Amino acid sequence: METDSRAYIDGYIERARKAQAVFEKMSQKEVDAAVKAVGKVVYDNAEYLAEIAVEETGMGNVPDKIAKNRQKSKIVWNNLRGKKSRGILDTDETTGITRIAKPVGVVAAITPCTNPIVTPMSNTMFALKCGNAIIITPHHKSIKCSTRTVEMINAELAKLGMPENLVQILDEHSRENTRNLISSADVVVATGGGGMVSAAYSSGRPALGVGAGNVQCIIDENYDYKEAVPKIITGRTFDYGIICSGEQSVICPEKDFDAIMKEFESNGGYIVRDKDELEKVRGALFQDGKPNRHSVGQSCRKVAELAGIDIPEDTRIIVVEAEGTGLTDPLGGEKMAPVIAAYKYDTLADGVQIARENLEKEGKGHSVSFHSDSEEHIEYVGNELCVSRFVINQVCASSAGGSFYNGLAPTNTLGCGSWGHNSISENLDYKHLMNVSRIARYMPDNYVPSDEELWG
Repeated sequence: METDSRAYIDGYIERARKAQAVFEKMSQKEVDAAVKAVGKVVYDNAEYLAEIAVEETGMGNVPDKIAKNRQKSKIVWNNLRGKKSRGILDTDETTGITRIAKPVGVVAAITPCTNPIVTPMSNTMFALKCGNAIIITPHHKSIKCSTRTVEMINAELAKLGMPENLVQILDEHSRENTRNLISSADVVVATGGGGMVSAAYSSGRPALGVGAGNVQCIIDENYDYKEAVPKIITGRTFDYGIICSGEQSVICPEKDFDAIMKEFESNGGYIVRDKDELEKVRGALFQDGKPNRHSVGQSCRKVAELAGIDIPEDTRIIVVEAEGTGLTDPLGGEKMAPVIAAYKYDTLADGVQIARENLEKEGKGHSVSFHSDSEEHIEYVGNELCVSRFVINQVCASSAGGSFYNGLAPTNTLGCGSWGHNSISENLDYKHLMNVSRIARYMPDNYVPSDEELWG
């Protein structure tokens, strides 16, 4: 019943507010110790947490999840350590403004089954960094592994003397409970499907949600495709293709298309050339235009079984030449398995148009991967396509969410701006869970221009 759900959630909110009132008075050093502990427990238990995530969700694979647990915990903590997030941040001598960091309060975080360990981890690290409490509601397919992660986090926070219930996770799951949680918290962070993100934005509370991924990967004219192809394969196959920032389509210069396909083959790719096989793969990935749940996060072998085709035992990636962009062929959209759509272009402008149409179908605002040595072409692609991040000459799956080797904020929640119906067009970071007070001083010596200077 609604009244029972409301009372249930009120209990969580009350406990969180009590814990947050104590935590917000703690020093920067104490806060940072708590943040570090959250990342460290995931790093130290990467193998165990990866195993229980695959066991429960049935998606992805253990080696890649181990790598993700280790790498994300490292880069998120590296980005947060040493950064001031409590008390006076700075004073601008020119403007006379002093900025003071304050908590937002209680954060509600909706987390997905595709990232059931690292998303609760990073959301918790961002929340605690700014003196907030957090309540997590996980996807129903990942309740056990996400709950176990929070239990391990809380065990470490208890050792540091942190207030009880600073980090909570719902132990009863229903749409009513999630709806009541997000309408009661101070800020909502939503990572997952479009319906859930829309619900977060309709909660009546400030919300930070993300849009769908459909990363378009363009290989520039005259770029060394032998450098690009292994990176593209690594990104598309990582965790069996369930990462939102994973490469989805490879858009190639027509003059090099056949050679690029051979390069895919030499790196474990199976090229679908037969029209009948193409139909079978499309049917294995999509049903009535929507992703086939039986193929999500599955290996090439499993996808081939669903499609009823034979592929070599050592196949790493299935490459299909789509019969149109996402506007007419679902293969141009997001594919939650290690299958990539291939396209050929005459001019770079034609390649950009292919990417644009695929993004119009799905993934507008998210990310584009571009392999190029030309700064002119990089800026051209950056100007032409409406996405929030362009990843250059990198594995997009492991770089769009931040990396030691680029300047993007490390996260598991990638905003897509108004293009993806999101409130932010950047990677979610701790600063998004911080209120800032500003002291504005009277500056009598400031220069005031005359009307003639302003308007003349």
